[in-house]
Amino acid sequence: MDEKSELLRKREEKMKALQDMGVELYPNDAKVTATTKSVIDRFGDMDNEDLTGIEEKFTLAGRLMAVRNFGKAAFVSIQDREGRIQGYIARDKVGKDAYSIFKKFDVGDIVFISGGLVKTKTGELTVDADNVRLLSKAIRPLPEKWHGLTDVEARYRQRPVDLIMNPGVKEVFYTRSRVIKLIRDFMQDRDFLEVETPMMHPMAGGAVARPFKTYHNTLDMDLYLRIAPELYLKRLIVGGLDRVFEINRNFRNEGVSTSHNPEFTMMEFYQAYATYEDLIVMTEEMITSVATEILGSLQIEYQGIKLDLARPWQRLTVKEAILKHSDATPDILEDQAKAAKYARVLGLAVEDDEPLGKIIVAIFEEVAEARLIQPTFVTSYPIEVSPLSRKSAGDGGFTDRFELYIYGRELANAFSELNDPEDQRNRFAMQLKEREAGDKEAHEMDEDYISALEYGMPPTAGEGIGIDRLVMLFTNSPSIRDVILFPHMRAKRDVRL
Repeated sequence: MDEKSELLRKREEKMKALQDMGVELYPNDAKVTATTKSVIDRFGDMDNEDLTGIEEKFTLAGRLMAVRNFGKAAFVSIQDREGRIQGYIARDKVGKDAYSIFKKFDVGDIVFISGGLVKTKTGELTVDADNVRLLSKAIRPLPEKWHGLTDVEARYRQRPVDLIMNPGVKEVFYTRSRVIKLIRDFMQDRDFLEVETPMMHPMAGGAVARPFKTYHNTLDMDLYLRIAPELYLKRLIVGGLDRVFEINRNFRNEGVSTSHNPEFTMMEFYQAYATYEDLIVMTEEMITSVATEILGSLQIEYQGIKLDLARPWQRLTVKEAILKHSDATPDILEDQAKAAKYARVLGLAVEDDEPLGKIIVAIFEEVAEARLIQPTFVTSYPIEVSPLSRKSAGDGGFTDRFELYIYGRELANAFSELNDPEDQRNRFAMQLKEREAGDKEAHEMDEDYISALEYGMPPTAGEGIGIDRLVMLFTNSPSIRDVILFPHMRAKRDVRL
């Protein structure tokens, strides 16, 4: 019998013994009046003399994380959602029967404890228990070496255990919740209406990406998990909701990496009578305000690199970024043949008839993207990769669009919206040709959306911000899996611990 099986056998024996003693293993009548943090915040600085004058009794519940037995008494560590506190269980105080039951508790059990407060000789605030009960028996033991675990994937696959054993993980998700609340408050303070749009679309649209496909039996039709809410949010702009935003999930049938998950959270918003330049200012204001609230400074450190979030942030066009971070010359970026040749020298696969705009973006992603460490707005994207963006007034081959990069990662994508229905139809037609040529990410023709535009959409700017990547930045997390509670993983053997 292996070690795990032996531990499980011993726990099953304890469970049987507890049941024979008339103990309910999973009761549901506990009333908790305090948390570990609330007790420590109120009384942690008091000395023992002051504590003995407090008649208030405290009832707490949480997971039993440690037990130090001394025969007729024991010190325990109880962990709840806010932290840990020590408890002192003495047979003479809780009673012989209750103590006999307590002796059969295991680390990992959910327990209830009540009593007054004392300070130990070492100065640790402690609940002097007059009652201790079992609330939920843990059958499976907690791992002993979780903190030194080398198989990081096991942490993601067994997130409940990770949250129990690693308080820092829990803090990441408290921070994530705060980030989302701060963004929501920022938008609502500026008169944006929070909305919800469909998660299943009759056709994939709103971004250049491969979708997940499903089927609705009753409607007898294919549906697609949304890759972006863009086309629905812009329909609301047409309808007169001039400022809208949505914080929700997008789904893209693409690769998994430290910065990509097939299911991810975006905040997407649209503002009528604004341009992409207005959104540059708004994005700076939003991220710096959140950083100040979360981190208390605009000079932060991420993965050992010092980042300066103080405004204004650097601005570069796509072409300027290439020229700054490579040995390319301006003439290369003006000629399709020269650009294709240069791209091949970089090791990029380029077709002979590849549009110049696509080649330029491929070169940018190869030579410049990872080098954009400090906050940088990259502007003037080619029209070939921007099917929903407004053409630049000075150069119809480029668009009024930006992407925000920090630490070499794209955090946001925004543009002045294309509101000319005929131009939009032509862009979709161009995308269809690319789709027919084998580009599975190219946009389909969306006649319903064009019809909405034909009712008239005011000049509008819109943006999508990656919440997961923003949380990575503010929690110093190296992988997107660290900020998603249940990231998608490849199928693997059972890693329960």
